[in-house]
Amino acid sequence: MKKVLKNVSFVFLLLKMCIIFGQETSAQKRIIIDVGHGGKDTGAIGINNTQEKDVVMEIANAILELNNDLEKPLNIYLTRYKDTLISLSDRTKLAKILKADLFVSLHCNHSDNPNARGIEVYVSKKQSKYSEESVFVSYRIERTLCKEIGYENRGIKFANFQVLRETVSHCVSLLLELGFLSNKDEGGYLSNSASIKFMALAILLSIQK
Repeated sequence: MKKVLKNVSFVFLLLKMCIIFGQETSAQKRIIIDVGHGGKDTGAIGINNTQEKDVVMEIANAILELNNDLEKPLNIYLTRYKDTLISLSDRTKLAKILKADLFVSLHCNHSDNPNARGIEVYVSKKQSKYSEESVFVSYRIERTLCKEIGYENRGIKFANFQVLRETVSHCVSLLLELGFLSNKDEGGYLSNSASIKFMALAILLSIQK
């Protein structure tokens, strides 16, 4: 983790160049970034009192900022742009109204075990024409994130989360658990603004691919 932080500036610039010079024809795809929790729903609380709702909001804003710097930015929309509580049904309705091609829900993990660490991705148990592609895209995103950030890979899991269940029939859909706020190293990483921007860039790169 320390090594990652030391090299974050160099790798950040390198990855940004990869996106700028390696863009594909995916600019017209509509991507929904579902920013988890918000308002009175804080989500997980980290060991340093970091709130999940704030971490994922910061990551989402960084994704938008980086995307806007691209020569051919992706069409990215957020389910919330500030600290407000948006119902799960309204989040999924947005994906349907905008006819999204990809729905990515951002979250952070928590465990009673302080040693629990790593990134895991969830896809819906519900079967649809997008189920197989959701698994494939989840695998690609998780692999890219773990490779670039240095996190452990906890694998792809199936769940009945509402935001997944109500979107997978309309588009590729997945939920990212971006490390454990309850873990000292990962909680510290997710509290660092430079690390947040680096993670946002890794997510943007994996989506762009």
